[in-house]
Amino acid sequence: MPQNRMRFMNSYIDNITMDEAIDHIEECIRLRKIGQIITPNVDQIVRMETDSYFKEICDNAELLLTDGHPLLWIAKWYKTPIKEKICGSDLIPKLCEVAAQKGYSVFFLGAAPGVAQRAADKLNEKLPSLKIAGVYSPPIGFEKDRQELDKINQMLYDSNADMLFVGMGVPKQDIFIYENMYKYKIPMSFSIGGTIDFIAGEQKRAPKWISRIGMEWLYRLCQSPKRMFKRYIIDDSKILKLAWKYR
Repeated sequence: MPQNRMRFMNSYIDNITMDEAIDHIEECIRLRKIGQIITPNVDQIVRMETDSYFKEICDNAELLLTDGHPLLWIAKWYKTPIKEKICGSDLIPKLCEVAAQKGYSVFFLGAAPGVAQRAADKLNEKLPSLKIAGVYSPPIGFEKDRQELDKINQMLYDSNADMLFVGMGVPKQDIFIYENMYKYKIPMSFSIGGTIDFIAGEQKRAPKWISRIGMEWLYRLCQSPKRMFKRYIIDDSKILKLAWKYR
């Protein structure tokens, strides 16, 4: 783990830049070190307060990278400023560029049927030398099916990939990686939420100027009000109480 991991609210954060994160990931790949990369956002910090297993997963991650301006604002209020916001939707395309240049291979696991393949195809259009070790969209309920889990682990192991990008939503993606990464033995596994959908063009990201001012959550709320209302307005508002509690 990086040396500058710092305590933050109910967990930890690796206070590093995007470039430092990529350098660390590359070093882990070189050493064939197995680890999990998580980019905690407000929703995940709130979840950790009541979900002890999810907190355990995050606390044991190889890297915990800050996703979300509200967390940067809280860190500044604590007088422990965080260097940079690093979300999966920014990190993964950069890692794919590095992979294309240096010959690393990547595997996409998750999203709806066909979406991971479209994401891989779009990346290959931009980065023809990117090695796609495989794509797979598991069936609903796969995590309770031992035969399917064994199949997935064998598929991942046989792929000999350097990086695994898992987009299944929180906490399913995190639990899958945590419980299986030493079985499939891909060095770096990433919990990336909806990033596969963004790359495939299934969902649109907020314009950059909206992201820069920390209002990406409002953009997504306006895009999907019914689906996002509980998360952003009811659940994530608990961050205010937590920020005060851990100040």
